[in-house]
Amino acid sequence: MNSRILGTGSYVPDRILTNADLEKMVETSDSWIVERTGIRERRLVGPGEACSDLATKAAEKALAQAGLQASQLDLIIVGTCTGDSPLPSTACLVQQRIGATRAAAFDLNAACCGFVYALALANSYVKTGLRYVLVIGAEVMSSITDWTDRNTCVLFGDGAGAVVVGKSEGEDGILSIHLHGDGDHAELIQVPGGGSRIPASEDTLNAKLQFVKMKGNETFKVAVKTMEDSVNEVLTFNHVSTDDVDVFVPHQANIRILKAVAQRLKFPLEKTVVNLDRFGNTSAASIPLALDEAVLAGRVRQGNLVLLAAFGAGLTWASGLIRW
Repeated sequence: MNSRILGTGSYVPDRILTNADLEKMVETSDSWIVERTGIRERRLVGPGEACSDLATKAAEKALAQAGLQASQLDLIIVGTCTGDSPLPSTACLVQQRIGATRAAAFDLNAACCGFVYALALANSYVKTGLRYVLVIGAEVMSSITDWTDRNTCVLFGDGAGAVVVGKSEGEDGILSIHLHGDGDHAELIQVPGGGSRIPASEDTLNAKLQFVKMKGNETFKVAVKTMEDSVNEVLTFNHVSTDDVDVFVPHQANIRILKAVAQRLKFPLEKTVVNLDRFGNTSAASIPLALDEAVLAGRVRQGNLVLLAAFGAGLTWASGLIRW
């Protein structure tokens, strides 16, 4: 028995921050940002808007598309590294807001791989007896972005995407998901302060340790290699080739990474869903946000073979193959 995605949904905040806006904040330029990243604008939360707000709106759309009520859900998993607070979980806040009175709820932190990791858990839970699992990737990356650091502030945006996972009666559905991690590269992408190792204090705030730090060149090399390996793994496992794939939905980190991966895999860019030009890197939200857009645009149709691939802090990387 397979599990399958019954419905998708997404939400982004109203506020748009363009590259022209960033030119007024740090020493950068629109041409430099577009050339290096492919990003032209990103969405940011408004005053008082938090991760659970974005997650809730994406969840409601996914439930509507699936034709289900929140009360039918058995479990809610939120992939995020920017939840509302250290506790309670953002998933529990979503559970309360949508009225999922029967559902267990928890958060999962695998950074930009959070959605794919959560989807793997949902797949397993459905195969072992749960009826409906809501999987959300939601991030407020602006809350951990140093807006004076021109190397990182151009990259990130806020948003959320969600899917409802349930049983498949046929051969369609989630064929396999493959997860990996390597703590040897933990220093490449990290938020050093605010946890139990370096608790928040006046000193950590002054040192800006509550913001994301990234070693860009090293991250680029590892990202391309891990995504290539991950895609090859899931294709080999399922005895298919890139020619068989109809739609590729990768993590939306950087257009140069996506082009490099596509070139190595000899995968045509026209089969690749790219929306980072409008939303930037939304971490765990990027794949479900792009997937929902592709579904709504008619790019993903019944019977299509859909490939997912992501990498993120940890380091983590993951891939999945779905027969829609």
